[in-house]
Amino acid sequence: MAPIGAWTAETWSLIVYVAAAFGLVGVMIGLSALLGGRDWGRAKNEPFESGVVGVGSAQMRISVKFYLVAMFFVIFDAEALYLYAWAISVRESGWAGFIEATIFIFILTASLVYLWKVGALEWAPKKTRDAAKKAKAQAQAAAVNPPSPRT
Repeated sequence: MAPIGAWTAETWSLIVYVAAAFGLVGVMIGLSALLGGRDWGRAKNEPFESGVVGVGSAQMRISVKFYLVAMFFVIFDAEALYLYAWAISVRESGWAGFIEATIFIFILTASLVYLWKVGALEWAPKKTRDAAKKAKAQAQAAAVNPPSPRT
Protein backbone atom coordinates (compact mmCIF):
# COMPACT_ATOMS: atom_id res chain seq x y z
CA MET A 1 0.00 0.00 0.00
CA ALA A 2 1.22 3.48 -0.82
CA PRO A 3 2.20 5.89 1.96
CA ILE A 4 -0.49 8.34 3.12
CA GLY A 5 1.15 11.28 1.38
CA ALA A 6 0.88 9.52 -2.01
CA TRP A 7 -2.92 9.07 -1.93
CA THR A 8 -4.76 10.77 -4.75
CA ALA A 9 -7.54 13.33 -4.49
CA GLU A 10 -10.12 10.64 -5.31
CA THR A 11 -8.97 8.53 -2.37
CA TRP A 12 -9.15 11.48 0.02
CA SER A 13 -12.58 12.46 -1.22
CA LEU A 14 -13.81 8.89 -0.65
CA ILE A 15 -12.38 8.87 2.88
CA VAL A 16 -14.01 12.22 3.67
CA TYR A 17 -17.34 11.04 2.22
CA VAL A 18 -17.39 7.80 4.26
CA ALA A 19 -16.34 9.66 7.42
CA ALA A 20 -19.07 12.28 6.87
CA ALA A 21 -21.71 9.58 6.30
CA PHE A 22 -20.75 7.71 9.49
CA GLY A 23 -20.54 11.01 11.38
CA LEU A 24 -24.02 12.04 10.22
CA VAL A 25 -25.46 8.67 11.23
CA GLY A 26 -23.77 8.92 14.64
CA VAL A 27 -25.09 12.44 15.20
CA MET A 28 -28.63 11.43 14.25
CA ILE A 29 -28.62 8.38 16.55
CA GLY A 30 -27.05 10.36 19.39
CA LEU A 31 -29.52 13.24 19.12
CA SER A 32 -32.50 10.92 19.02
CA ALA A 33 -31.23 9.15 22.14
CA LEU A 34 -30.68 12.46 23.96
CA LEU A 35 -33.75 14.38 22.81
CA GLY A 36 -36.22 11.53 22.31
CA GLY A 37 -39.24 11.05 24.53
CA ARG A 38 -39.00 8.79 27.52
CA ASP A 39 -42.68 8.50 28.39
CA TRP A 40 -44.18 5.06 28.62
CA GLY A 41 -47.84 4.29 28.64
CA ARG A 42 -50.56 2.18 27.17
CA ALA A 43 -51.12 4.59 24.27
CA LYS A 44 -47.39 4.77 23.49
CA ASN A 45 -47.22 1.02 22.90
CA GLU A 46 -50.06 0.95 20.37
CA PRO A 47 -49.30 1.35 16.66
CA PHE A 48 -50.42 4.59 15.06
CA GLU A 49 -52.77 3.84 12.18
CA SER A 50 -53.49 7.34 10.85
CA GLY A 51 -55.76 8.17 13.75
CA VAL A 52 -57.79 4.99 13.46
CA VAL A 53 -57.76 2.68 16.44
CA GLY A 54 -56.64 -0.78 15.38
CA VAL A 55 -59.19 -3.54 15.85
CA GLY A 56 -58.46 -7.24 15.94
CA SER A 57 -55.26 -9.13 15.46
CA ALA A 58 -52.62 -8.28 12.91
CA GLN A 59 -52.08 -11.99 12.34
CA MET A 60 -54.06 -12.78 9.20
CA ARG A 61 -53.88 -15.92 7.13
CA ILE A 62 -53.16 -14.97 3.55
CA SER A 63 -53.08 -17.43 0.70
CA VAL A 64 -49.66 -18.45 -0.56
CA LYS A 65 -50.82 -17.56 -4.08
CA PHE A 66 -50.40 -13.86 -3.27
CA TYR A 67 -46.74 -14.43 -2.39
CA LEU A 68 -46.25 -16.54 -5.50
CA VAL A 69 -47.69 -13.82 -7.70
CA ALA A 70 -45.42 -11.28 -6.00
CA MET A 71 -42.37 -13.47 -6.67
CA PHE A 72 -43.41 -14.03 -10.29
CA PHE A 73 -43.83 -10.28 -10.70
CA VAL A 74 -40.35 -9.59 -9.34
CA ILE A 75 -38.81 -12.30 -11.53
CA PHE A 76 -40.49 -11.20 -14.73
CA ASP A 77 -40.08 -7.51 -13.92
CA ALA A 78 -36.34 -8.11 -13.60
CA GLU A 79 -36.54 -9.69 -17.04
CA ALA A 80 -37.93 -6.45 -18.42
CA LEU A 81 -35.15 -4.51 -16.72
CA TYR A 82 -32.42 -6.66 -18.27
CA LEU A 83 -34.05 -6.56 -21.68
CA TYR A 84 -34.36 -2.78 -21.48
CA ALA A 85 -30.65 -2.50 -20.64
CA TRP A 86 -29.89 -4.83 -23.54
CA ALA A 87 -32.07 -2.76 -25.90
CA ILE A 88 -30.15 0.39 -24.95
CA SER A 89 -26.79 -1.22 -25.72
CA VAL A 90 -27.83 -3.41 -28.66
CA ARG A 91 -25.35 -1.80 -31.05
CA GLU A 92 -22.41 -2.20 -28.68
CA SER A 93 -23.22 -5.81 -27.78
CA GLY A 94 -23.45 -7.05 -31.37
CA TRP A 95 -24.41 -10.58 -32.34
CA ALA A 96 -23.04 -12.07 -29.13
CA GLY A 97 -25.38 -9.86 -27.12
CA PHE A 98 -28.27 -10.78 -29.40
CA ILE A 99 -27.63 -14.50 -28.87
CA GLU A 100 -27.36 -14.00 -25.10
CA ALA A 101 -30.63 -12.04 -25.03
CA THR A 102 -32.32 -14.76 -27.10
CA ILE A 103 -31.14 -17.45 -24.68
CA PHE A 104 -32.32 -15.30 -21.75
CA ILE A 105 -35.78 -14.85 -23.33
CA PHE A 106 -35.96 -18.58 -24.10
CA ILE A 107 -35.15 -19.54 -20.50
CA LEU A 108 -37.73 -17.11 -19.13
CA THR A 109 -40.35 -18.31 -21.60
CA ALA A 110 -39.63 -21.92 -20.64
CA SER A 111 -39.98 -21.03 -16.97
CA LEU A 112 -43.30 -19.29 -17.65
CA VAL A 113 -44.58 -22.34 -19.55
CA TYR A 114 -43.43 -24.58 -16.68
CA LEU A 115 -45.24 -22.42 -14.12
CA TRP A 116 -48.36 -22.50 -16.29
CA LYS A 117 -48.25 -26.30 -16.70
CA VAL A 118 -47.65 -26.88 -12.98
CA GLY A 119 -50.70 -24.73 -12.20
CA ALA A 120 -48.88 -22.03 -10.27
CA LEU A 121 -50.82 -19.37 -12.16
CA GLU A 122 -54.23 -20.86 -11.31
CA TRP A 123 -56.20 -18.77 -8.84
CA ALA A 124 -59.38 -20.76 -8.56
CA PRO A 125 -59.63 -23.82 -6.34
CA LYS A 126 -59.59 -27.22 -8.05
CA LYS A 127 -63.36 -27.74 -7.55
CA THR A 128 -64.18 -24.46 -9.27
CA ARG A 129 -61.81 -25.19 -12.16
CA ASP A 130 -63.29 -28.66 -12.64
CA ALA A 131 -66.84 -27.28 -12.60
CA ALA A 132 -65.88 -24.63 -15.14
CA LYS A 133 -64.28 -27.25 -17.42
CA LYS A 134 -67.37 -29.43 -17.16
CA ALA A 135 -69.69 -26.53 -18.00
CA LYS A 136 -67.48 -25.56 -20.94
CA ALA A 137 -67.48 -29.12 -22.25
CA GLN A 138 -71.28 -29.29 -21.97
CA ALA A 139 -71.63 -25.97 -23.79
CA GLN A 140 -69.35 -27.18 -26.59
CA ALA A 141 -71.25 -30.47 -26.85
CA ALA A 142 -74.54 -28.58 -27.04
CA ALA A 143 -73.12 -26.31 -29.76
CA VAL A 144 -71.95 -29.29 -31.84
CA ASN A 145 -75.12 -31.35 -31.36
CA PRO A 146 -78.02 -28.95 -31.05
CA PRO A 147 -81.27 -30.49 -29.82
CA SER A 148 -83.59 -31.45 -32.63
CA PRO A 149 -86.79 -29.42 -32.92
CA ARG A 150 -89.88 -31.28 -31.82
CA THR A 151 -92.72 -31.37 -34.25
